Amino acid sequence: MSIRNNKIKIACIQLNSKSNINKNLKKIEKLIHSAVKKGADLIATPENSNIMHPNKDALIEACSSNDNSIFLASIKDIAKKKSVWILIGSIIVKHSKNRLMNRSYLINSKGLVAAEYNKIHMFDVTLSDKESYKESRLYEKGRSLVTVKTPWAVVGLSICYDLRFPLMYRKLAQAGSSIIFIPSAFTKTTGKAHWLTLLKARAIENGCFIVAPAQFGQHYKGRNTFGHSVIISPWGKIIKNKKNGIGIILAELDLKEVESSRKSIPSLKIDNKF
Repeated sequence: MSIRNNKIKIACIQLNSKSNINKNLKKIEKLIHSAVKKGADLIATPENSNIMHPNKDALIEACSSNDNSIFLASIKDIAKKKSVWILIGSIIVKHSKNRLMNRSYLINSKGLVAAEYNKIHMFDVTLSDKESYKESRLYEKGRSLVTVKTPWAVVGLSICYDLRFPLMYRKLAQAGSSIIFIPSAFTKTTGKAHWLTLLKARAIENGCFIVAPAQFGQHYKGRNTFGHSVIISPWGKIIKNKKNGIGIILAELDLKEVESSRKSIPSLKIDNKF
């Protein structure tokens, strides 16, 4: 890992996680090693990286608490051995006997957890007679915003449905975030309509880089995700976009663009006068 004149190389991994945690882990490990070879300083994975499962009871049975997670321990080990930062966009961890938590882990290059973020906004929606979701039935919601100081910049953490709540991103930006992560498993239905538009809006209105690794494809019958893992500049330019398939995108971000964008349009400072 090296710091190059306010620049950072970030990789997004696009996955198609299914019901077998060990198989998902092996795929992620392979993609992380590939990103390391490409020179990534920080590697980000999507929401639900460890598992996507249609059955509530089976999901609870398969998941562990963070202290007992082999998945988390394995990723921490890679981060340490390869001296790379890794954001596990989220893994599903056991909160209590019958409740789960959707949690991001930012792991530093020493293999230590630098920060945890629990998804705040639950995806409780009805898209059609055939497609509805009710995360609050199974998941505990997070309570706190999270920003983290890294060797390159302050970063903000969020997960998927959080994207639709712009005030959250305003607060993350005003807390100093130059990069905000939005790991997701956006549905194919809503992804086609809103995904890139919302991501570009969050980048533009806050003058920050948006890094959004995503799930793609069919995970089980009735659950299809949109893909389009993307990295967006503070000016709203799509730098890299993996539209479909499993794989990696990588971009070198010049963090001076954040300062330039916020200087040109100083809305973060004006905002607090209301």
